[in-house]
Amino acid sequence: MRTSSQARKTAETEIQLSLNLDGSGQGKINTGIPFFDHMLTLFSRHSLIDLDVTVNGDIEVDFHHTVEDTGIVLGECIREALGDKKGIQRYGFFYLPMDETLSRVVIDLSNRPHLEFRSPANTPDAQNFPFSLVEEFFRALSSNLRANIHTEVLYGRDGHHIAESLFKGLARALRQAVEDDLRVSGIPSTKEML
Repeated sequence: MRTSSQARKTAETEIQLSLNLDGSGQGKINTGIPFFDHMLTLFSRHSLIDLDVTVNGDIEVDFHHTVEDTGIVLGECIREALGDKKGIQRYGFFYLPMDETLSRVVIDLSNRPHLEFRSPANTPDAQNFPFSLVEEFFRALSSNLRANIHTEVLYGRDGHHIAESLFKGLARALRQAVEDDLRVSGIPSTKEML
């Protein structure tokens, strides 16, 4: 079983997170931010990663610390659950339509963190959730998962749909990347390590 559980406590947030990469998409999410809970729930469902997250954060200040720190711990847990990455697909990509929105997410579990996050200028916020926090979550996840992630909002008008398209696209690309490749017996790299 590829599982991980971690706790992280700072002056700004306290996080308990556990996951199973080989789950069925069951999510138990409570971050104190309803929209973020919605995004993580659909991430769990579409990635087929069982995800249990509880966060107590300083949301009276703003949502930034809760969102970023959750991305940090999620990235660390996925990386730990992957172990040495033997036999995985490594790469994943997905185009995700959400009504008028279309996004593309591409991931390489390369152990080289990089985020390329592209969206139209003045991308609207979802109600009660700044769009800038979507990028902050992806950046924290990329850095701590040590993954190369490229996202692009090709078009869209509704802030909720745009954020949802990115989270679902991430879920499906990651699902593909972590899946076993039956033709690969070792590490999927000429370096023999990731």
